Amino acid sequence: MATDYDAPRKTDDELSEDSIEELKSRRVDKASGSVDVDETDQAEGFELPGADLSGEEFSVRVVPRQADEFTCSRCFLVHHRSQLYSEKAGQMICRECAA
Repeated sequence: MATDYDAPRKTDDELSEDSIEELKSRRVDKASGSVDVDETDQAEGFELPGADLSGEEFSVRVVPRQADEFTCSRCFLVHHRSQLYSEKAGQMICRECAA
């Protein structure tokens, strides 16, 4: 259950003063918020690994590595030179992998 930390909090005295009717109405309100979801409808939206994507077209622009960037030898991500932690024998390591 989500907690709203910005909501005003009640003291123990205030909690004990809640009437039975008010507590019952809260329980009914929470139950009315539930939604019946058909499992088959929900499962139709999932893509399984190895799904046939031959008909899909991707529109991603690939930019070659720039002069001020390097590829980390551990995570194989391209980082800016400011993220370089160490370079030994041509093996460049980023700050995230060194931590």
